[in-house]
Amino acid sequence: MGVTKRSAARHGEGFTPQAERDRDALRAAQMYYLQNLTMEAIARELRISRSTVSRLLSHARSTGLVEIKINSAADRAPALEKEISSRFGIHAKVVPVAEGVSPAQILQRVAVQAAHHINPLIDSDAIVGVAWGSTLTAVSQHLGVKDTHDSTVVQMNGAGNFRTSGITYASEILQRFGHAYGARVVQFPVPAFFDHTETKEAMWRERPVKRVLDLQARMNIAIFGVGSMEAGVPSHVYNGAYLDEEDLEDLMAEGVVGDVATMFYRVDGTWDGISLNARSTGPELGQLRQVPRRICVVAGEAKTTSLLGALSAGLVTDLILDENSARRLASC
Repeated sequence: MGVTKRSAARHGEGFTPQAERDRDALRAAQMYYLQNLTMEAIARELRISRSTVSRLLSHARSTGLVEIKINSAADRAPALEKEISSRFGIHAKVVPVAEGVSPAQILQRVAVQAAHHINPLIDSDAIVGVAWGSTLTAVSQHLGVKDTHDSTVVQMNGAGNFRTSGITYASEILQRFGHAYGARVVQFPVPAFFDHTETKEAMWRERPVKRVLDLQARMNIAIFGVGSMEAGVPSHVYNGAYLDEEDLEDLMAEGVVGDVATMFYRVDGTWDGISLNARSTGPELGQLRQVPRRICVVAGEAKTTSLLGALSAGLVTDLILDENSARRLASC
C-alpha cells in the first residue's frame, strides 16, 4: 500500500490558524509515514502531547493532506522543494526536521527518506554506481527489498589508504545494496588516491581495472553524497587518513569546496586544474554528468557550500536533503 501526501497551502510569513494546523499536520504526517517515527518520538520532537500528534494525523487524513491508496500518485512538492527544483533543474525532496535535532539524527532521517526515494528507481538490468561515505552508509541501512534481475551494483571509487585497504568498509555498503535488489556486486579494490599520477595511468590499463571502469561508464544510476570538511558528521574522506596536510593545503589553494566520489570541485562547479583529481580513483566528473539518474543525498547545513558546487557542476538530477540545508541552499 503506497502513501502519498499533499502539501499545505502557504500564506507568506503569517499563517492563518487553519494553515498553521495544516502545516503542523503535514510535518507530523511526514515524520510518521515517511520517516517511520513513532507518535511518542514525534511528540517529543515537536514538544506536544501524544494525543495532539494523533489528532494531527487524523486531521491530515481527513483533509486529504495524507492519502492512502493502492496506486500512489505523485507528490505535490512543498514550496521549498519547488524553489530548489526550479532553480537547479532537478527533482528535490526536502526532509522536515525540527530545531535541536542532532546532526546524527538528521542524517538518519534523511537516510530513511532517501532509501524510500531510491527503491522504485532501481529496475532490472540496471547498473547502479554507489560511492562510499558516511551518508551512503546510513542510506544502505534503510533500503527496502525489491526483486530485480541481472542488475549490478558497482563501487564508484577506491577506498584504500595507507592504513587500510578499505575493502571491508566499502563492501558493507555495497553488499547492503546488492542484497536489497538481488544484484551482483562489483568492488573496486584500489586506493582512494594514488601517490603518483603515473601509477594510476598504468593501473587504468590493466584488464581487471578496465572491467570495473567499463561498468562505471555504463551506469544508469549513480548514488552519492557530497564531501565536506565542515560537516557535522565528518565526511569519511576527510576523517579517515586519506588526505595529508599537503593535500589539504593544495585543495584550499585551488578553491575546492567539496567532492563527489573523491573527485573535487569549486563552488562555481568547475574542476579544471585541481591537481588531486589526477590521482583520484573516482569517475571523471564529466563522465558522471552523463549518467541518466544521479541521486545526491545530503544531511547537514555545513555541506551547503559543497552541495552548491555539485549543483553548479551539473552532477545532480535527484536531491534528498534536510529542511535546514534546503533553506540555506535556497538563500545562497
